[in-house]
Amino acid sequence: MKSMKTFLIAGLFSFGIGMAGLLLQSLPAMAQPAQKYEDEGKKIVPYVPTPQEVVERMLELAQVKKGDVVYDLGSGDGRIVVTAAKKYGVRAIGFEIDPERIKESAENIKKAGVGHLVEIRQQDIRTVDLSPASVLTMYLLPEVNLMIRPNIWTQMKPGSRVVSHDFDMGDWKPLKKENIKDGSSWDHTLYLWHVEAGKK
Repeated sequence: MKSMKTFLIAGLFSFGIGMAGLLLQSLPAMAQPAQKYEDEGKKIVPYVPTPQEVVERMLELAQVKKGDVVYDLGSGDGRIVVTAAKKYGVRAIGFEIDPERIKESAENIKKAGVGHLVEIRQQDIRTVDLSPASVLTMYLLPEVNLMIRPNIWTQMKPGSRVVSHDFDMGDWKPLKKENIKDGSSWDHTLYLWHVEAGKK
């Protein structure tokens, strides 16, 4: 059984000792989601592209519809936001720190003809204001998910949908958990949450 989760976690070793401090930062981040980070502007998650069939299912799971605004944290080559705009006709914004991925995203957006709907912003994902988003997609890491979680609870509107690829968010129980295989028989786990009013 092949798991993309195992592959992604293995990629952490290439990040060296600096990643060890990331987990420690997640604790104060829980209490102060707007804080500044010493490593702000640096890559904190290795780039592992989500297979297109998994992208499609993530958006289906979120029940994306007209009028939604989709945010993708760590948007890579832009495939999630491009697919959201092309398939559902919604506004979609990706947040990415790597200039090479941003350049690649711009090319993909142009090729798909969705430049009027899609935007890529070069920004540390931990500092993004999530309040405009009604749908949030993520393929991050467990400790990064926990750093983002307080922002989700305090900034996103009740009823907003959050979908995470492969990693949960600690003791925040998902509304739905789904296991799927991609075309290469790799296993993927998708988690869906609905943001609740007054969640802390």
